[in-house]
Amino acid sequence: MNIGDISKATGLPAKTIRYYEEIGLIRPARGANGYRHFSETDLHNLTFLGRARSLGFSIEECRALLALYTDKDRASADVKQIARVHLAQIDAKIAELQAMRATLAELVSACAGDQRPDCPILKGLAGEG
Repeated sequence: MNIGDISKATGLPAKTIRYYEEIGLIRPARGANGYRHFSETDLHNLTFLGRARSLGFSIEECRALLALYTDKDRASADVKQIARVHLAQIDAKIAELQAMRATLAELVSACAGDQRPDCPILKGLAGEG
C-alpha cells in the first residue's frame, strides 16, 4: 500500500503518517524509487496508534503501548499501568473542567445581562468579585 491507501484505510492524514515515521513510531519499507510501501503490519500499527491517540494517549505513551502491542511476551500489567496513569490524568482534567464550569456558571448566573455597564462576569475575571 502507498501512503494514500494507508491514509484512507486508517483514517489518518498522510501528514500524520509521515510524522509518525519521522519520529520512529513506524518504519515502512521503501521501494527502489524511494516511495514508502506499507505492509499489513504497518496498517495494524497505524490503526492502533490512531485509536490510542483518539483516547488521548501522548506520543510517548503511544510509543510504549506500541512496543508492548508488538511484544508477544509482554505483561498485561505493564499495559494496565500505562492506561491507569492516563485514566488518572483524564479524571484530574475532568475535575478541573467541572470546577471551571461551576465557577463560570456562577458568574453567568450573577450577571443581569442587561444594558447596565455593571458586570459580575468581568468583575469575577478581574478577581474583584
